Amino acid sequence: MIVQQLERAAPVTTAKRIAKPVEWGALHTAPPKPGRLVLRNLSKRFADSKHAAIEDIDLTCESGEFVVVVGPSGCGKSTLLNLVAGMIRCDRGDILLDDKPITEPGPDRAMVFQEHGLFPWLTAEQNIEFGLKMTGVPARQRRQLVDAALRMIHLPHSGHKLIHQLSGGMRQRVAIARALVLNPAVLLMDEPFASLDAQTRTLLHEQVQELWLQTGKTILFVTHSVGEAVRLADRIIVLHSNPGRIRREFKIALPHPRDFDSPEVGDLIRMVRKEIEDEVNRANAEQINGQ
Repeated sequence: MIVQQLERAAPVTTAKRIAKPVEWGALHTAPPKPGRLVLRNLSKRFADSKHAAIEDIDLTCESGEFVVVVGPSGCGKSTLLNLVAGMIRCDRGDILLDDKPITEPGPDRAMVFQEHGLFPWLTAEQNIEFGLKMTGVPARQRRQLVDAALRMIHLPHSGHKLIHQLSGGMRQRVAIARALVLNPAVLLMDEPFASLDAQTRTLLHEQVQELWLQTGKTILFVTHSVGEAVRLADRIIVLHSNPGRIRREFKIALPHPRDFDSPEVGDLIRMVRKEIEDEVNRANAEQINGQ
């Protein structure tokens, strides 16, 4: 039954997922773009590498879809994310966001990193406000957006605190709020919870799911954690390594918000983990045989 759900069922539609409109969305003067991300025949090889980091990737993330990329270390997960962010250029292929080519970083894509990247000399609310200030959002509107964002991440009374006064989980929530408050079409997340303890990670999984349900953002998320992928994703992309290609795609029909302790989630974790283990074994066998 689980295999049939994975292979045949389409992701739950955004309209069915969204619990309520995000409150700060109405405060922006312009509505967000739909956020349909298309990667076509995408390839990238670095000069010092024997194999392409990624090769012939074809992937479409529909508007409002939560797509998670997993795979062995070195399979090109972060390279894929950096290409979409516009931080590096592809050797071949196209990246389109709402039919517009991506060639450089832009405000329509916001990145959340493993290390939060917050400014330690600014308070939480000043960090969240920073991008708004740089893009010329008026002071009164910035205040409203920051207050709403702090409520969304459940830190309404911590805006005045400096970054060293926040826990690791609180810092990542501030980093997510800083990205979301800019109202991007796509949110890119590069192993944002990898450095956190298990209990904090589980809490943030729940809160990211809540934020996503409210905002309806397209999310492209990279992780090493299969459990994290199954808990959050509409669709999981498993990458082949050396070169990085799409090995398998899992469509997950389980509804959101997702019960992380359900037996269905456990079954799916085992299936995806087995796929990655098979890929690791294949790559190791090639290395031993000198291919």
